[in-house]
Amino acid sequence: MNGNIMNFNSHSWVFLGSGTALFLLSGCSGEADPPPNILLCIADDVSYPHMGRELDWINTPGFNMVADEGLLFLNAYTPNAKSAPSRSCILTGRNSWQLEEAANHFCYFPSKFKTYPEVLEEHGYYVGYTGKGWLPGNPGTKNGKPRELVGREWNQIRTQPPTRFISSIDYSANFEAFYNDKPSGKPFCFWYGGHEPHRKYEYGSSIKIGKSTDDIDTVPEFLPDVAEVRTDLLDYALEIEYFDHHLQEILAFLEEKDDLENTVVIVTADNGMPFPRAKSDEYEYSNHLPLAIMWEKGIRKAGRIINDYISFIDLAPTFLDVAGINWSESGMHQTPGKSLRPLFSGRKQKSPFNEFVLIGKERHDVGRPDDLGYPIRGIICNGWLYLKNYRTDLWPAGNPQTGYPTVGGSPSKTWILQNRKTPGMEHFWRWSFGKRPEEELYFIEDDPWCLFNLAASPEYDSLRQTIRGKMEDELRRQGDPRMFGKGDVFQQYIFSDERWRNGYEKIVIQKQKLVFPWINASDIDPGFKE
Repeated sequence: MNGNIMNFNSHSWVFLGSGTALFLLSGCSGEADPPPNILLCIADDVSYPHMGRELDWINTPGFNMVADEGLLFLNAYTPNAKSAPSRSCILTGRNSWQLEEAANHFCYFPSKFKTYPEVLEEHGYYVGYTGKGWLPGNPGTKNGKPRELVGREWNQIRTQPPTRFISSIDYSANFEAFYNDKPSGKPFCFWYGGHEPHRKYEYGSSIKIGKSTDDIDTVPEFLPDVAEVRTDLLDYALEIEYFDHHLQEILAFLEEKDDLENTVVIVTADNGMPFPRAKSDEYEYSNHLPLAIMWEKGIRKAGRIINDYISFIDLAPTFLDVAGINWSESGMHQTPGKSLRPLFSGRKQKSPFNEFVLIGKERHDVGRPDDLGYPIRGIICNGWLYLKNYRTDLWPAGNPQTGYPTVGGSPSKTWILQNRKTPGMEHFWRWSFGKRPEEELYFIEDDPWCLFNLAASPEYDSLRQTIRGKMEDELRRQGDPRMFGKGDVFQQYIFSDERWRNGYEKIVIQKQKLVFPWINASDIDPGFKE
C-alpha cells in the first residue's frame, strides 16, 4: 500500500412493532433492548470499486472497518445516478419514477411523500444531519419553515480544509455536537453527507502530498489513459480519503461513548464517480455503488460478503424495521423495497434477496431545448445490464452548444472534448457524449466498462427480449407513467432553480453569455457540427 496518506486533522415488508414501539425484543431473556441508533454515511459521487478494495491509490480504513465488522455488499445499486433523485429513493423507499417531481434533479420535493427521518422523529428518535442532505432542489415548507427531509442541520462548526475545494464543514465535530445535544436515553438517526468527492478538485493536490499516478492500477477503459486523467483520478481518491477520515473519527467517538455496539452504521455513496460515462449515466460506474453495514448487536457472523442484488429502495424499509416501526402505519407511501434484516441473521437464504434491480432517469440537468430530460429505464439481472433509451434524438449529456451540462466540468471531460477529432481518440467522445441507440445490452462480468453493446447481435435477441419484458412488467406493476404512454409528465415538472431554466434558449437563441457553474466555459461548442 502507498504510505503517502494525508494526515487529515479535522480539529485544528416484514416489520416489527406496532407503529409506536421503540423497543426490540432481545433473544430469550425477554428483556427489551433500547432501539438502535441509525447512522447513514453517504459520500457524494463514488463508484463501487473505490471503497473497500485493496488499492494502492485509495485508502478507506473507515469503510473497511464497517465491512470487516459487519457486511460488505458487492452488488448495491442506486435506482438513479444523480444526487437529488438518488437521495429521494433512499429517503422514501420508492424508485424515482414513483416520486413524481422527485424523479428529477433540481426539483420541488412533493409534500405527499414522507421520509424515513421524519417517521423516526415521530417515533422518538433525535434526528439531524451534517454536510449535504437532500440536494439540490426545493424541499418545500412545513409549519411555515423549510421542510427538514433529513432532520435538523448541524453545519455550524468549521475547519481548515486540506485543499481549496474540499468543504470547510467539520463533519465529525458537528456529529459530536449533535450527539452531545441529544437528550439522554433517546436513540438517534443521523445523516453524515460528505460533499466529497464531488467536484471541483484542486488539480494536482494529491501529487503535492506525495501520491503518485503510477499507483493507479487501472484507468476505467471509457476514459483515456493520459496524465491529465490519472491526475484527476488521484485528486478524486484524495477526497474519498477525506470523507473516510471523518467516518473514522465518528466511529471512534461512538466507541468512546460506548454507543457503537447498538448503532446501525451504513456507508455508501449517492451515485458514481464524477467523470464522463459515469455519474448521470446509467452504466456500471454510474449506479453500482459501495455499501457496507455494521451493527454489532444485530448482525451475526460479521465479515460476510453479500453478493445479492441490493437497491437503495431497500434502505428505508430496513431502517423502519430495525426501529420496530410498521411501514403500513408510518404514513409513508408503499415501497417495492424490502428490509435487509433477513441478511443480518447469517442464515442461508432459499432464494436471492432480489432477483434483479431496476434503474433509470428522467431529467438530470438542463441544457437541451425546453429543458428536456434524457429518459432511460434499465435492469440488472443475472449479470446483464439492459437499457432502454426513449429519446435517441436527444444528446444524452446535453447539447454541445450548452457544454454537455449533464456531465460536470473536469480535466477528464476537457481532454475528451479537445481531442474529439484526434485520430484514435474519437471513441472517447462517442462513448460519453455521442447519441445512443434505443437499446443497450452489456454482460457486466466481461465488460464492466459497458463498452460493447450486444443489443443488436442476433444471438442475444431472445435474451434481450426476455430481460426487457421482465423490466417492463415490473415497471408497470410499480405504476411508472412511462409504461402507460404518460412519460411526458416528467418533462412538465418545473426546474426548481429559475436561474438555469431554459438554458438552451438563453445561450443558443438569446445569445446570453450564460455558463452553468458546474461546467467549464471551454466545454461549450457554439459551432458544433455532427
